[in-house]
Amino acid sequence: MMTEYIDKISYYLPELSKALSESAIMILISIIAAIVIGLPLGTFVYLTKKLPTKANHWIGILLNGYINVVRSFPFLLFVVALIPFTRLVLGTAFGTYAASLPLSFVAVALYARLVEQVLLEMPNDILELAQSLGSTKGQLIFRFLYVEARSGLVLALTSVIISMVSYSTVMGVIGGGGVGDFALRYGYQRYEYTVMYTAIVLMIIFVSFIQVSGSWLAKKINKK
Repeated sequence: MMTEYIDKISYYLPELSKALSESAIMILISIIAAIVIGLPLGTFVYLTKKLPTKANHWIGILLNGYINVVRSFPFLLFVVALIPFTRLVLGTAFGTYAASLPLSFVAVALYARLVEQVLLEMPNDILELAQSLGSTKGQLIFRFLYVEARSGLVLALTSVIISMVSYSTVMGVIGGGGVGDFALRYGYQRYEYTVMYTAIVLMIIFVSFIQVSGSWLAKKINKK
């Protein structure tokens, strides 16, 4: 029985390897977007609440609206609704890189909201200390906020990565491929349930690794 299982997995190994690489690309692109765009976006939303001005009040409302809409939108419908925009930007609405675009929008919104929540949980004393020392906005963000909140920011990013792993499994709907698409096409639809369960176990192992690694890193850099 074990020999039969090994032979079956070996037969599908090229497709499984391709699916794993597609999932990795989608997740990596979306997480880069979350860090590069979502982190400053969440920080700005936080600042509009803690340091409100007439100039940033309406911008904060618009950004909050974007975050709320994307987070509340059913993901599969969001992917389909974004197809015209994806085609406009990338020239195609199908493929791994096209699938990365809606994933990136969601990752940015998720991480932005989590960043805002992490920063809001910080004591007001930190903000008051930075202001009393005459810190600039850049110094306030990088020398006070991010330093004190780094552990929470890592845990928030870990949660986003795990969410992206989950979301990436449905990207086969626009030809994005990935492990989820592999499990359905080669496992479920062909009644090769051992192949499907193997893909599921691999995803569980990956998610567990991400969670353990994120928790370890957050604890490591937590100086409290």
